[in-house]
Amino acid sequence: MRANSLALRLFLSATSWTVVILFATAILLSTLYRQAVERSFDHRLGVYLRSLMSDVSSPDVPADQFPQSLGEPLFELPLSGWYWRVTRIDGKKADVRSSRSLWDRQLPRLQQPQAAADIGETREGYVPGPEDQKLRLMERAIDLGEDGRFLVAVAGDATEIYDETNAFYQALAITFGALTVILILTTMFQVRFGLAPLKRISESLTAIRSGAAERLEGNFPDEIAPLARETNALIDANRQIVERARTHVGNLAHALKTPLSVMVNEAASRGDDPLAVKVREQTDIMRDQVARHLERARLAARATVVSTLTDVAPVVTALARSMEKIYRDKQIAIAIEAPEHAKFLGERQDLEEMIGNLLDNACKWAQARVAVEAVCDRPGGNANPQVLRIIVDDDGRGLSASERTQVAHRGSRLDESKPGSGFGLAIVVELASLYGGSLSLGAAPIGGLRAELVLPAG
Repeated sequence: MRANSLALRLFLSATSWTVVILFATAILLSTLYRQAVERSFDHRLGVYLRSLMSDVSSPDVPADQFPQSLGEPLFELPLSGWYWRVTRIDGKKADVRSSRSLWDRQLPRLQQPQAAADIGETREGYVPGPEDQKLRLMERAIDLGEDGRFLVAVAGDATEIYDETNAFYQALAITFGALTVILILTTMFQVRFGLAPLKRISESLTAIRSGAAERLEGNFPDEIAPLARETNALIDANRQIVERARTHVGNLAHALKTPLSVMVNEAASRGDDPLAVKVREQTDIMRDQVARHLERARLAARATVVSTLTDVAPVVTALARSMEKIYRDKQIAIAIEAPEHAKFLGERQDLEEMIGNLLDNACKWAQARVAVEAVCDRPGGNANPQVLRIIVDDDGRGLSASERTQVAHRGSRLDESKPGSGFGLAIVVELASLYGGSLSLGAAPIGGLRAELVLPAG
């Protein structure tokens, strides 16, 4: 899920940048193309403008033959969208000449030249023309000395510019649309297959955590291989730390066991001497405390190791056969119901210790029957993790509510005539809690005590 989320974020980020870059590029190209089309159109207008200026400044051109050098039939067609106009602007006399295409209409001006600085300056822009036409107009004021000042203007139908740019915009939109789709698909392909090794590592780590694997296996790209190697090294180091902790716990247990045994033996040899009685009392407390804390250390060391999967059925079957031999004098019948797919997410020795203690207690108190059942389910719905429930029932006398609470405490025993140290159920409770599980006691349908152990399932 995390790998998929990362892939989605990378894909969205790459796609967003791709779209932004393509959009900015499209705007830039469209702007540059429009400017190029306008320059080309202005160049055409400039040729007509210079021809008109040449005819205006030539004294040899009769008024009835003006202009002589345009050679453009569109200037003769009424309201064709192509117009020219020469206007005297020195105020001496009205002198206006225009193309026949204007058909007695007015051609707007871009700017009224007012100063000498405006003379000789060429201006261009868009103006509204006759019949609501959009015109591209170019004008220039010229000074002919004694002949006066004139404003020469040429306008062309800007529809050509719009049609040309719109056709380019459509082609650009289609091209960039197809390019965007191709780049998005390419990005999707790159993200999906580029992150595939990370997804494999994520799945492998999940398998290691669930106990289905012990190391990251397989070939990884050079960029990912160091991560896989360091992860495997971390897993190995974790196992070594746990093994060393177990070794130290065992060594400490043996180191303390001998001095305590010597003290107990010396005290026992002195009979009822008050000092000997006190020594035996305190050594019993010491043994209890040492056993308790060493057991806690051992269980904590186990809990830090990467979990493995343990089949439940073989463990239950082997323990039941052992208990039948141990309690053969009572002729206990142990019924087992454990499906083959039931698996415990943890170490085999821990499962053996928990089930062994529960079976041992059940056989001690049972009259003739003990039932063991293993069930895998998902309490609260499929969204919750799967759990393993191991139920041990006996047909003994059972326990009251207060007695059930008492027997879960370390060292508590209800019947001193029965063998045992009183640590069994307390060890089960502590070990189950380290795996995130629990132990509950209740009434069994066959008449005795029911012990229900809840553990993580594989």
